[in-house]
Amino acid sequence: MSPPWPARRSILSMQLLTQLGLELGLDLDTCLRDTGLSAMQLAVPHGEIDAGRELQLIANLVQALPDVADLGLQAGRRYHLTSYGAWGYAILSSASVRQAAALGLRYQGLTYAFTRIGLDEDGVSASLRFDDGALPEELRPFIVQRDMLGAQLIVRELLGAPLPLTCLELRQQPPAELAPFVETFGLTPQFAASANRIGLAAGQLDIPLPRANSQLVSACEQQCQAILARHQWHQGLAGRVRQLLLQAPGQMSDMERVAARMHLSSRTLRRRLIDEGTSFRALQDEVRQALAEELLAAGGLSLEEIAERLGYGELSNFIHAFKRWKGTTPGRYQRGEIAPYAVRTN
Repeated sequence: MSPPWPARRSILSMQLLTQLGLELGLDLDTCLRDTGLSAMQLAVPHGEIDAGRELQLIANLVQALPDVADLGLQAGRRYHLTSYGAWGYAILSSASVRQAAALGLRYQGLTYAFTRIGLDEDGVSASLRFDDGALPEELRPFIVQRDMLGAQLIVRELLGAPLPLTCLELRQQPPAELAPFVETFGLTPQFAASANRIGLAAGQLDIPLPRANSQLVSACEQQCQAILARHQWHQGLAGRVRQLLLQAPGQMSDMERVAARMHLSSRTLRRRLIDEGTSFRALQDEVRQALAEELLAAGGLSLEEIAERLGYGELSNFIHAFKRWKGTTPGRYQRGEIAPYAVRTN
């Protein structure tokens, strides 16, 4: 069973967590041990990483700082709305707490949460659930603390004031020191609970937000959809096929060759891709389009050379395919001329 978080995410969370480790006395090598990242790679401003690298960094912090009972809370204080890009701006522009919650949960794959977050409501009370079942047991207290506080800070920044909680339940065992939890959440948590839950009055979901802007919400939501689509590029069997196609775009391997490299029959590959809602031909098209856009943006190659690199025998075939993808010719696209329409077929 796949985990509830996307395979790819922004590197910003790793940067925040590494800074926490450094401030608590760890060195960079300890923080980044077994993540496969160097200091230079970590410093990339808008990079993306595999989610597993961040989980390894969290494991490094937990192992190196076993006596810091509120380590997750210290991490959670670092996540603000401005840390979330288009997702944060969409939330900030929502009309009410309810709309912000619905939008936020719909695109929670763009957050840094590793818990699966859900909203329950019975007309009188409401609660946010933080399901940690997919996480390694030793990482659950840290991640739940971080994700819970991150959610509370988002609401606080939306409203400009803390949102009163009716209850706070945590599955972890009680820590030796309760004060950090009481100071952070404004009430004493119930530990060793059956679920991780933040409770509030249902009516608080209808509080209007001061920066409501429906047009901005719509624009940011489109960005969220595009980012999620990009993250999904690497996921599942389709993601593995894309990677194999990218390794030799000029040859553009056929399905039999790709299936053999994956130790599958072409019939099994076709069936499993259908189960994921795609086809081998559609994936070939996606890879060619992505490479075409990159090569055109980079410059330095003629259209004939680009067509050859993408495996087209004739320039006219490449031009026809590009017009189908983008609604304009590759030459006009390269010059920045906007197409009046674009038609996508797979």
